[in-house]
Amino acid sequence: MYLPKHFEETRAAVLHALVRSHPLGLLVTHGQRGLDANPLPWLLDTGAGDGAQGTLRGHVARANPVWREADGQEVLVVFQGAQAYVSPGWYPSKAEHGKVVPTWNYAVVQARGRLRAVDDAAWLHRLVGRLTDTHEATQQRPWQVDDAPADYLQKMLQAIVGLEIEIGALSGKWKVSQNRSAADRDGVAQGLAARDDASARAMAALVRDPGAA
Repeated sequence: MYLPKHFEETRAAVLHALVRSHPLGLLVTHGQRGLDANPLPWLLDTGAGDGAQGTLRGHVARANPVWREADGQEVLVVFQGAQAYVSPGWYPSKAEHGKVVPTWNYAVVQARGRLRAVDDAAWLHRLVGRLTDTHEATQQRPWQVDDAPADYLQKMLQAIVGLEIEIGALSGKWKVSQNRSAADRDGVAQGLAARDDASARAMAALVRDPGAA
């Protein structure tokens, strides 16, 4: 990833926060069929035993060959945060000299590490339970894994394989108008905040405060 210093984000807490708030990460591998990309929901663990930069855990369908092809391979997972088109019409400098062009703002995290396939029913049961609890937490009546009949659950667990990646390298790119003047940044923030789009409004907040977690 091309990463100019003024767009680089290195704080682990900020990078981890984006991963947790945008957990659908694109797993990029290189196998027998060449490059492959699989969007998967991940859990990020940062406790004892999870490595200096954390460990990603998820699962795929057993029918997906990625768990066999990429087991033991160095892989890349890309997490996309807030992103939005930026109109040059939002820059006050447009009226001054007209030397402005459109661009795209975004926040993204890339995690690299060695993938390990985990074909263990108890491990998978714990993982899908944690994934479910995480994403059901906002429901009025949260569904739990063990709400499903035991025989059905066993069948479903047999149809998936776990994935684990201890992160070896974690990088972040926050392209949020840091290269513009204060007046232009304010114009961008106002333009984004006025849009009826959650990602644009989230980007407006990052433009106002690029250092925010």
